Amino acid sequence: MNLFNQFRETVFLKEDSNLETQLGQLKEIREKIANKDQIDRDIKFLEIGLQGEKEIAYELRKANIGMYVLHDITLTFENLKAQIDYIIITKGYCYLVECKNLIGNITVNSSGQFKREYYFNKNIVKEAIYSPYTQAVNHKEILKKRWLSKNNKIITFFREANFDNLWFKPLVVLCNSQSLLNIKYAPKEIKNSTIRVDNLVEYIKQDLRKYDHNCFSSKKNMLELANSFLEGNISNTSSNLVEKYKNILLKEQSLKNKLKEFRTTKSSIMNIPAYYIFSDEELNNLILKKPKTFEQLKAMNILSDIKLKLHSKEILKIINECFYS
Repeated sequence: MNLFNQFRETVFLKEDSNLETQLGQLKEIREKIANKDQIDRDIKFLEIGLQGEKEIAYELRKANIGMYVLHDITLTFENLKAQIDYIIITKGYCYLVECKNLIGNITVNSSGQFKREYYFNKNIVKEAIYSPYTQAVNHKEILKKRWLSKNNKIITFFREANFDNLWFKPLVVLCNSQSLLNIKYAPKEIKNSTIRVDNLVEYIKQDLRKYDHNCFSSKKNMLELANSFLEGNISNTSSNLVEKYKNILLKEQSLKNKLKEFRTTKSSIMNIPAYYIFSDEELNNLILKKPKTFEQLKAMNILSDIKLKLHSKEILKIINECFYS
């Protein structure tokens, strides 16, 4: 045990994160997309999330406990996928960390539902969010399925309880120091597994003090477990969020091309300048606001009454075909 106690470092075996790649891609798309409000909101949330992950790394580096840390690990089993923000391997538990740097005040009710309230563009936003605790538990279940598939029935029969109670522990770490966290009425398992980032190291130390010291893992076994996660990690370059905005951008570009084509054709038929159909400014507003109906188009005050009368039906047909079909 004395030899083990000499291992006090925090060793990061993987430090990079796909969040930074996503941010770069979204900022590139932002420069080209028409409506920037929603993408600005998502970029802000990603930046906040990345900052939260950096705060966890900062706390772990000064822990002086002895641990291996993996950042942003994606593991699969059959058609299931676990994208884990941090895996922290100590001589006791292996923590599966779901990092949340949520803006606003967080409340967890007696049913385990997470809700938050925050300001955005001077407006109060109240919304329910998918439970980060449920996410962390799902990660554990996927890892358990992987483990069960790799061991024979005798081993799993005698050691499955260890997996659930002694080895792997889901953990939600909230990183916004300005947020209020209300878990007074939360279920016990969520109360015991939801902490603020400034309490992370002390939380792990308390766990280790209560852990059966006879069951402590060796440094060698800790490293073997960490390497098994590294070997199973898959490159997770795709992002639903990035794909969403790429798709919007493609639709906007198609809409712009078809509206310009319509304007050119119509102006040629009517033998009038193209801007008499609609100007570039009006074109950009049509792409930005994307009205579905005549009532919406009229209320937006993009086109004059005469332009509405002459061209609205064809314009709306193009918008709906490009964006809403």
